[in-house]
Amino acid sequence: MLTRDDRTVEDALDVLDAIRPLGLRHIGFKDIGVGPEMLQELNRRVKEQGAISYLEVVGTTPEACLASVRVAREIGVDRLLGGTDADAALRVLKGSGIDYYPFPGYPHGHPTELRGGPEDVAAHCEAFVAKGCAGVDLLAYRASDAEPLDLVRAARRALGDRTLIVAGSVDNPARIAALTEAGVDAFTIGSAVFNGAFSRRKGNLLSQLRDVMAACE
Repeated sequence: MLTRDDRTVEDALDVLDAIRPLGLRHIGFKDIGVGPEMLQELNRRVKEQGAISYLEVVGTTPEACLASVRVAREIGVDRLLGGTDADAALRVLKGSGIDYYPFPGYPHGHPTELRGGPEDVAAHCEAFVAKGCAGVDLLAYRASDAEPLDLVRAARRALGDRTLIVAGSVDNPARIAALTEAGVDAFTIGSAVFNGAFSRRKGNLLSQLRDVMAACE
């Protein structure tokens, strides 16, 4: 994710050029931090690099979230992450070909914390699958009421073969290994590489990302 502290970085286009040699195939950004024109150009450039594009909703009100869904449709991202009102989002996205991954549980505030337990996450996942969502975007390591991996396992069981993405605070190889073992399909990472937190002895963005990719292998 071209994001730090839940905001798209202002020099995201420069970062995109810098990371091109890595051949990343999944690149995303948040709906805040830069304007609509920049988001549109980011999406175009991500696809130009042969990658799947993602936009993650950060809004904390239903109105803000729905506005972001409309932006996602207008700029034509491949996958939309976040929000909780799947019915409203799917109505806006109908016919667009955009895969939607809402937040299960009860996200609150900004930076977001996730409230609710495994039973809440499971129930939401089942409901989202029934509505036709491609999967979910689980804020597991932002949980305030449960152990993160308990939420992950509950989501995995409830989703069946739908995609389970974990977003937020995946900042070391041990967490990637734990998520893999629990059946996660993908995770987002942004601040950990921009802040040098993933590999603390390395100072280069490409080095951080190479270590993330190695941990995924």
